[in-house]
Amino acid sequence: MAEKRDLVIIGGGPGGYIAALKAAQLGRRVTLIEADRLGGTCMNWGCIPTKFLLHQTDILAAWKHNKNLEGSPGAPRLDWKRVLDEKRAVIDRLVRGVEFLLQRAKVDVVKGKGALRSEREVICRTADGDKIFEFDRAILATGSRPAGLPFLNPNRKEIITHIEALELEAAPRSLIIAGAGAVGLEFGVIFSRLGTDVIILEMMPAILPGMDKQMAARLERLLKKQGLKILTGMRIDSGAVEAGGVRLRGTSLKTQEPFEYSAEKVLLATGRKPNSESLLPAGGMDILDRAGFVRVSSRLETSVPGIYAIGDLIGGKLLAHKAEHEGILAAENAAGGAAEMESNALPMSVFTDPEFAAVGLTEEEAKEKGIHAATGIYMLQANGRAVTLDSVEGMIKILSGPGGRIIGAHVLAPFASEMISEITLAIRKGLTLEDIGTTVHIHPTVSEGIMEASLKAERKAIRILDE
Repeated sequence: MAEKRDLVIIGGGPGGYIAALKAAQLGRRVTLIEADRLGGTCMNWGCIPTKFLLHQTDILAAWKHNKNLEGSPGAPRLDWKRVLDEKRAVIDRLVRGVEFLLQRAKVDVVKGKGALRSEREVICRTADGDKIFEFDRAILATGSRPAGLPFLNPNRKEIITHIEALELEAAPRSLIIAGAGAVGLEFGVIFSRLGTDVIILEMMPAILPGMDKQMAARLERLLKKQGLKILTGMRIDSGAVEAGGVRLRGTSLKTQEPFEYSAEKVLLATGRKPNSESLLPAGGMDILDRAGFVRVSSRLETSVPGIYAIGDLIGGKLLAHKAEHEGILAAENAAGGAAEMESNALPMSVFTDPEFAAVGLTEEEAKEKGIHAATGIYMLQANGRAVTLDSVEGMIKILSGPGGRIIGAHVLAPFASEMISEITLAIRKGLTLEDIGTTVHIHPTVSEGIMEASLKAERKAIRILDE
């Protein structure tokens, strides 16, 4: 017999559990279904563990390259087993925190694989048998998983995804990474710092496809200086596991010449696909696009009234903070609200060294839209805090449209992921260059560069040359 619920959420990743907490806050009786660990890919196999490893390897890199250190000879190295143990402890701590919050909010958490049985029922397959829940509203939040290549699928040994990469007992001698998006670049940095010979192959003309071209080119140059081999315009046509590793063959789209590379392991970072195959009832519902993503309105509702979808499952930018925000909006709308997702103020970040973060339009996108954008560029060589950090090769770019309103920003600098929120708020609230340029910023901080770039765009720069 079906159990009745106000709201059933399928998926306990960032968007799912945040939606559950918000719905409970609104007084709804909520059931959250999760087949694996709460926190989803982000907390367990993505955002959190990669940032931990980036931090640990950053300490190692800083030690190796600091010219002011002295003492007994010998190269420092990481106790990798201990690093992995601490990484797991960090994840467990955060997962327990999510469990505690859901328990306090009286959310009914069910361990099992959930799917829609009808437009008002969910079936959950658990270790103790199937459970049926009848709902007034439902939120689909089953996320995504790594996508392989048509001729090269992960085997968890020589050909791996980010999930296996996080559990490698030792750094491979050599590694080819297919894809120069955020995942590919971050893992490239991690393993390069550990001494792995890293080659990154990207089919598009530049790294971070879709990002500001000038900033992407500068980041690519800086990563190459750190020892990463990055090749763009490289189409992989075939791959085979051979004794001792993997061999990839393909074509350079720049020269039309063939290429061939071998490595101990290949990490696939070529994108993700939605977990939607077994989500719908037999006979289906007409809510998926051709790629398998769930189609939703600006209010995150599917074509079936009362059923919402969020996060990676609906496509767009596959970001954990996007899923969380959508989870809040979907929970509010399921409770009678009418909030719409704002995609023009959605920040992203890549945690390389230096970090890269962006929000809003690129210069290229502004031109395509016919917007005559004023641009302010600030080089970190002029920033006192960047000089003290010995990290002066970054830059900050701010774009404004009519009336001086800020329409985009791109930051390549230490703490970029922290600083971009200022511009995200500015875009969301329609603030202008003058608003940012006349706001007091603490000295010395890298964030002063946000103010300086804004002044530069207005041709009012004081501390830098206004050419």
